[in-house]
Amino acid sequence: MRPEEEELWRKVARGATPLVRPRTKLGMSLDDDSAKPAASDAGKPRAGSGTDPIQPFEVGQKSRGQAGSRALMSGEGAGKPSGAALRMDRKSFGKMKRGKLRPEGRIDLHGMTLDQAQPALTGFILEAHARGKRLVLVITGKGRTSRDSGGPVPERGGVLRRQVPLWLGQGALKSAILQVTPAHISHGGEGAYYVYLARRK
Repeated sequence: MRPEEEELWRKVARGATPLVRPRTKLGMSLDDDSAKPAASDAGKPRAGSGTDPIQPFEVGQKSRGQAGSRALMSGEGAGKPSGAALRMDRKSFGKMKRGKLRPEGRIDLHGMTLDQAQPALTGFILEAHARGKRLVLVITGKGRTSRDSGGPVPERGGVLRRQVPLWLGQGALKSAILQVTPAHISHGGEGAYYVYLARRK
């Protein structure tokens, strides 16, 4: 590099927080004192950035977001709650997972668009809760994987199956629901959810 380019690079490097300590692509080390943040600032987000520091993660790791739906969703596999606190009676939860509790109502969202399904689901859950029902069944269907999309990778199906738990963990529905879990095979298995409602106050 020419001297003026090197000086320009050093000015930029002084104001930047390095992501990596080794040499950069331009072959210049950022390990000199002028480029290091103060020791008291280590591990803190840069002033004025307005963002939290990026948490470590691994490729393929599940997202840590969607806390509302995760707080309600449980029981993925072997009848045990997975990643969520059990908010209903453990004995009743076990019976529900084995298909021993009979749903007091059901809604079938099969064939609906997202715009049709969300208001239908919201109305159904709020009405069931208002009537004092405790267990209802929400049928989404498993969805199908389309291999006719024209591309080399099949498109992922089951949009409603993925979206319904998110809706159930939001807004007015969240306070009406104690637990959401995939249904027993006798009630639709992966294509349906049990929704255990809170008692009316």
